[in-house]
Amino acid sequence: MKAICLKEPKHFERINIDAPAAPGPGMAVVRTHRMGVCGTDISGYLGKMPFFSYPRIPGHELGVEVVEVGDGVTNVKPGDRCSVEPYMNCGDCIACRKGATNCCASLKVIGVMTDGGLCERFLIRADKLHPSAKLAYDQLALVETLAIGCHAVDRSALQPGENCLVIGAGPIGLSAIEFVRLAGAKSIVVDMNQTRLNFCKDVMGVDHTIVLSDKIVDDLRAVTDGNLPDVVIDATGHNGSMSNAFGYIAPTGRLVYVGITTQDVTFKHPVFHRPEGTLLCSRNALPRDFTRIIKHIENGEINTDPWITHRTGFDDMIGDFESFTKPETGVIKAIIEVA
Repeated sequence: MKAICLKEPKHFERINIDAPAAPGPGMAVVRTHRMGVCGTDISGYLGKMPFFSYPRIPGHELGVEVVEVGDGVTNVKPGDRCSVEPYMNCGDCIACRKGATNCCASLKVIGVMTDGGLCERFLIRADKLHPSAKLAYDQLALVETLAIGCHAVDRSALQPGENCLVIGAGPIGLSAIEFVRLAGAKSIVVDMNQTRLNFCKDVMGVDHTIVLSDKIVDDLRAVTDGNLPDVVIDATGHNGSMSNAFGYIAPTGRLVYVGITTQDVTFKHPVFHRPEGTLLCSRNALPRDFTRIIKHIENGEINTDPWITHRTGFDDMIGDFESFTKPETGVIKAIIEVA
């Protein structure tokens, strides 16, 4: 059975693997149709993702078809089209008992810590499959990206009418923007890439876009009536940006880190103490986020059409992947057509 493995940073290899075994109780065999290329995949390719291990079959943003189910599976059946919730939690640790399955003590994310979906078929827990009779495989492959932004906005407790700054207009930042809009808040996006800012303004209807500069605080005050944003969501994963973000919040504002870095994040305490700021982190997503997003797309409340800017087939993926790491190509979201 065909698969593609990331043997080490910057080295993909096409390999053959055994077909999955028949599914046991609570399990399902699925066929991968679409895989979205995520920032995690790119960081893993570049050797910059702290949770990524090698060799690894990547793929956690997936649109799949159910092929076979094991005993006791009632939520899906053969032929169902599904999005995959890729976070394999234990169900027993304190985080799982609290409902924070995204923070499981022994969490394994497929395609990152264990092998993922860049193959013909694979075995997965059936409870991690979220079906839709309406959505196409392309749309289902985007649900996990949107879930990251959904969870980050939920963590912020964003309220209608508040100002929300999203730093970083990559796929995770864009997913947060969708839920800023759905929350009824005012959106501000900061990035270094004018093309991405144009996309935010022209396609996603963002209220204000700002090119990152040393005048950022003044620029933010100019679009918030001098008050700075109530919520700041940093989706860059860059320690410099994350450190600077402490100085961008309004009184009683909330700063949410959805990007991740292995570097130190530092700040001068009075900068964050003075406005009585709150720091939050947002990790992965929850099952309810997947259910919610599928309904939003089915109801036309989220339009996924503009997201996919690049596309490649399984056979061409190795040669094309390097271009997906380069913002200058205009890439927003690349999709791999596996089957």
